[in-house]
Amino acid sequence: MPDRDDTEMETEKVKSLIEAGIPGAIVEVTGDGRHFDAKVTSEAFAGKSLIQQHRMVKDAVKAEIASDELHALSIKTVTP
Repeated sequence: MPDRDDTEMETEKVKSLIEAGIPGAIVEVTGDGRHFDAKVTSEAFAGKSLIQQHRMVKDAVKAEIASDELHALSIKTVTP
């Protein structure tokens, strides 16, 4: 495994944070340690606007965004 910057995150950590923030969500995350794409499917999104849905996901990782541990997160939300 190549040397990694200590500030880089793992896709599994991002996935776990989102799952903890939105219980019951189905989360798929890809990324390179700084930039991530997340697809989040959750019943909790029902009746919410796209902005509200994305805010829910960002709230789950806001500490990591604030610390710049998570530099960029592209979000796709789906209501089952």
